[in-house]
Amino acid sequence: MSLRKFITNKTTAALAVLITVFANTSVFAQDAAAGAAAAPKVDMGEVYKSVIFYILVFLAICLFIAIVGKAIRVYELSREAQGKPVGINWNRVNSSLFALFLVLGLYGVYWEYTVHGSMLLPDAASVHGKRIDDMFNLTLIITTIVFIATHILLFGFSYIYKYSAKRKAYYYPHNNTIEKIWTIVPALVLTVLVLMGFLTWRSIFYKVEDPKNMPIQIEMTSEQFKWTIRYPGADGIVGHKNYKLTTASNALGIDFKDLKSRDDQMADEMVIPVDKPIKLILTSKDVIHSFYMPHFRVQLNTVPGMQTVFEFTPTKTTTQMQQETNDPNFKFLFYCAKICGSGHYNMQKVVRVVSMAEYKTWLAEQKTYLNDDLRKEFNLPVAPAPVKSVSDTTATDSAAVKTNQMALNK
Repeated sequence: MSLRKFITNKTTAALAVLITVFANTSVFAQDAAAGAAAAPKVDMGEVYKSVIFYILVFLAICLFIAIVGKAIRVYELSREAQGKPVGINWNRVNSSLFALFLVLGLYGVYWEYTVHGSMLLPDAASVHGKRIDDMFNLTLIITTIVFIATHILLFGFSYIYKYSAKRKAYYYPHNNTIEKIWTIVPALVLTVLVLMGFLTWRSIFYKVEDPKNMPIQIEMTSEQFKWTIRYPGADGIVGHKNYKLTTASNALGIDFKDLKSRDDQMADEMVIPVDKPIKLILTSKDVIHSFYMPHFRVQLNTVPGMQTVFEFTPTKTTTQMQQETNDPNFKFLFYCAKICGSGHYNMQKVVRVVSMAEYKTWLAEQKTYLNDDLRKEFNLPVAPAPVKSVSDTTATDSAAVKTNQMALNK
């Protein structure tokens, strides 16, 4: 076989192989395209909302910083190998960064006061709430002054006294006067703050009740996921209850042997009179909840198996708050401030602060917890029918006389 024929045969075979591969590849590509078109489209959603997206972005930023750092290091080593002076003065760079962070930090303080400051709770609507707000504001002012002063010194000194080959650092190991100042002054400030907190806390939780102005008792029972409100009856005292007495009909486990419990009333909302002490009796039927009234600065856990008590005095009515906030739909609310399960968000009710006259009118319309069915179940005497007054009887009789007169005339 000649060399030319051999080359021709090899060329023909190679072309055949290429044509076959191209044909198979084209068929495979067409099948893949057809399969992709036939397959249902999968909605990947918005990628930027996934956690993995932000993790990858963070890793990419770290990788970029590492690459830049390595490039700078190679640049410095190359200059050092060539006997050239250092290209980047890192002492100046770091000191400039300190100065930049100082400016950004001070602006951050300003931004927190102007932006987040407006998101704080509104003015307190209770007597003790005013004391708590005063204590909080004083602590905030003191800590802000200390924060700004210490950071100006810290970052300012780092910038002003950055390394320089033209000067030598002064070794200053100890100074008794400075040690005394920064030990005694913070101790005195903290002592004042602690005493203020102690006295405020004591005035809230260890009140001496005024017999001429006794508080109104209101029992709040928490459970997943609702609140039950019980008011005392005419005796002004909420009756006893026992969890062992809880049944389908007696959901609160009220002890009806206690005569004080038989006139207790139930309500769908909390209505309280302004400038009158309110005594909250908090209990729980299942897990620990947290009773929270932000406008009145009231927050206390409700614990199963025990009672917790909190007393406060409201100073603003709902109408006054609507006028102050320029919001006709404003409402006081109380919440559960402890995550207690899937329905935690739904544990809230309205609080209406009204005048004493409005409160008495509203209270007279509320039903008692003890109804006729419970009386029969617990073998209690049935409540007597309301007795009509003389004026009501006279009005009824006169109406009957008028009806008879009209019938005779017809």
